[in-house]
Amino acid sequence: MTTPSYVTATYIVESQLDIHAAAEVLAGEQSTGTFVRVARESDELRERSAARIVSIEELAPSGLSPLPGALGDPALLKRARIMLRFPLANFGPSLPNLLAAVAGNLFELKEFAAVKLVDLDLPYEFAERYPGPAFGVEGTRRLMSRPTGAMVGTIVKPSIGLSPAELAELVGELVEAGIDFIKDDELQANGPGAPLAERVRAVMPVIERYADKTGRKPMYAFNITDDIGRLEANHDLVVGAGGTCVMACINMVGLAGVEFLRRHSTVPIHGHRAMFGAISRSSQVGFTFRAWQKLARLSGVDHLHTNGISNKFYESDAEVLDSIAAVREPLLGLGTTVPVLSSGQWAGLAHATYNEIHTTDVLVLAGGGIHGHPDGSAAGVRSMRDAWESAAAGDSLATAEDRSPALRRAIETFGPARV
Repeated sequence: MTTPSYVTATYIVESQLDIHAAAEVLAGEQSTGTFVRVARESDELRERSAARIVSIEELAPSGLSPLPGALGDPALLKRARIMLRFPLANFGPSLPNLLAAVAGNLFELKEFAAVKLVDLDLPYEFAERYPGPAFGVEGTRRLMSRPTGAMVGTIVKPSIGLSPAELAELVGELVEAGIDFIKDDELQANGPGAPLAERVRAVMPVIERYADKTGRKPMYAFNITDDIGRLEANHDLVVGAGGTCVMACINMVGLAGVEFLRRHSTVPIHGHRAMFGAISRSSQVGFTFRAWQKLARLSGVDHLHTNGISNKFYESDAEVLDSIAAVREPLLGLGTTVPVLSSGQWAGLAHATYNEIHTTDVLVLAGGGIHGHPDGSAAGVRSMRDAWESAAAGDSLATAEDRSPALRRAIETFGPARV
């Protein structure tokens, strides 16, 4: 007889109910139960299909105002970390149906003043159905000819508004500077101002000429985000012109859209997390990055944005570092996914970042940190490369400054650097 498989989901909740009763509500609503026991909800059916409480760890109340519509007196709220076990037989190894079980109606239950999914433990059946990233760290390094060291990249700036000819000029400057990776901003998709086909026609000859001259082909991630029915054609347009990467905004096309693209794609998929804050920023509702990134990786992204330290967004350094660590942790035997450090990144953050993560298997994207360098984009690329090479070699920041005029000028402009 086959041993049943389970998904374990961990939540942090607040409720006016006794916390054990709250856990029962959560388990029941997301499996066999409703607000009242019904005729066919037999003991045998519950034994087979009900979600079960694994553990409850009571926590200090958050002191935050409850979610809209929550029942009870806010002064009497109780808070806990709750682990529930869901039979895989309820929904099978399907990411959309998994989400219905572990993150469906529960966010709307008025018994809860807060409910956040903070982690998922998935059985190997998911790896049997979802192959995960096809290229990961090794394949990405091979395609961009960067076998060692941090992979240094940038985002096209201005994000939108450049004509295809202006974009080609910028790309030419960046590849000559030794950039490894360039990406469209998530705002630049397939609009009439700079259609995808025209951007591909403008950019790829520049990259191919540089590759013919040097033997090294930088990677350009064209944003092919669109309706699912257009993802294949957009991918084929890029690959047909010699492109080596496509970008998809995960939350816009959905996990099923990414998985659809993964089955078709012959190049790495750069997974952008745009709109992630909508499901994560509140500590009281939604997902943590640690839980969400497992789903993104299973769906097949080769690169995944984690944010970076000293960023311009809401996440603390501790949260960012946990996100980077989470993406680097093994997942069901799947291949690796490249953590993408972005948002406010520049050369003066290299030493502080490396001292925390102790790896160069990252793609570091600097927008303003490269394009805003006082000596131009080429010097911005040089400053990033020098800083990360110095950090990985164990040199002090002062030594790095002495050796690199580009880094020194970056610190004069953006500083002070962090160590």
